[in-house]
Amino acid sequence: MGQIYIRNASYIVTMDKNGTVYSNGDILIQDNKILSVGKIDPSLIHEDAQKINAHDMIIMPGLVNTHVHTSQQLERGLGDDVSLLTWLAERTFPYESSLTEEDSYISTLLCMVEQIRSGVTAFTEAGGQFVGSMAKAVTEAGIRGILSKSSMDCGEGLPEIWKKTTQEELDVQEDNVKKYNNTADGRVRVWFALRTLFNNSDELVVRTKELTDKYKVGYTMHVAEAKDEVEYVTKVKGVPTVTHLHNLGVLDKNLLAVHTVWLTNEEIDLFKKYDVKVSHNPASAMRVLGFAKIPQMLDKGVCVSIGTDGAASSNRMTMIDEMWVTSLIHKGWRLDPTIVKAEQILKMATIDGARSMLADESYGSLEPGKKADLILIDPNDAMMMPMHDPIANLVTAMRNTNVKSVLCDGKWIMKDGVMITLDEKDILQEAKSHADSIRKRAGLVLRDRFPIVKC
Repeated sequence: MGQIYIRNASYIVTMDKNGTVYSNGDILIQDNKILSVGKIDPSLIHEDAQKINAHDMIIMPGLVNTHVHTSQQLERGLGDDVSLLTWLAERTFPYESSLTEEDSYISTLLCMVEQIRSGVTAFTEAGGQFVGSMAKAVTEAGIRGILSKSSMDCGEGLPEIWKKTTQEELDVQEDNVKKYNNTADGRVRVWFALRTLFNNSDELVVRTKELTDKYKVGYTMHVAEAKDEVEYVTKVKGVPTVTHLHNLGVLDKNLLAVHTVWLTNEEIDLFKKYDVKVSHNPASAMRVLGFAKIPQMLDKGVCVSIGTDGAASSNRMTMIDEMWVTSLIHKGWRLDPTIVKAEQILKMATIDGARSMLADESYGSLEPGKKADLILIDPNDAMMMPMHDPIANLVTAMRNTNVKSVLCDGKWIMKDGVMITLDEKDILQEAKSHADSIRKRAGLVLRDRFPIVKC
């Protein structure tokens, strides 16, 4: 692979433990790792190194999206203006259960295009049905992905094709780990995934945790996502969601809990005690779930990252938008403009995202020895200029169009706005065809919002 020498960047935002930002700095990459950052010793630079002039650009770590439904990418626009249970039972479950492996592959490819164009180099899949097709797409895209199957063994309203026994759900997940974990030069990893306590028996939850320990991987779960969920668990189990998980003995450092909107103060303390990681999905939560106690979690030292959720949840799958929304909602509902600061949000979207993926020793910051996962940002347009405070601008003013180049594992995934690894035009055409076909198979008929007159 050789060397890549990126020089003369206006700012290099490293996201190291000291929050170091270099001005007019350089970064030297050897193969798939960072060799040096800041002021580079000329003797380290090979004569045949690929040299990139980053004048007027910002270099930062690739963004880390800790909650993505790749299987919902083709479902964009089908979940608007309905209640959560309607969205789930009448839209999402019928749609997702109608997907074929090929549909899942195309859906994941489209998701990868949106992730790359918004500067994401690593993500955690929320749990689809076809891990093999997802792994194929991620391998081709060139970024990092933690993949898993969404496991469900009980509950009302499940499509017939999803009705599985506890053992069947465990077997297929264990098989996925054996087949796909640490493939694509380590970029593809496989975890276990639990959908929600609406659809997970205690046995499935406990045995899933046992398997994560056996294979030394993580697991992810929608936790205390909705008020209805917490009320249901309290009625059936006698205690709210997180307290019940604690009673089962499954709270641990390898759990990535998603949404976590309806936690008690005592349950936040449990997250801190057991080093449970949190994926905050602000845009999808604002639709119908509520407002998570993110300021309190941050104050108590809980590891909080950011996720986009699925395209059916907020129609936008960009971490750039999620950072901006995160910067607004907690200040607004708390009436406190001093909380959840820009530097905290940037940390949530990079190094703490990597920590949530149990990979902060490998990526998430720009430091010697870490993987060469980074993005080049051109702030020289009317949306981001002037740059009085580059950190604030990255969080609250940046748009997808400012992301010009993406490097993952030492390889260019997008360069100067051009996709390198994927045929974007072809994927868009395939996505249209597959989306229409799935909707018809699922029998989804949506009302016309306005009269449509055929010309």
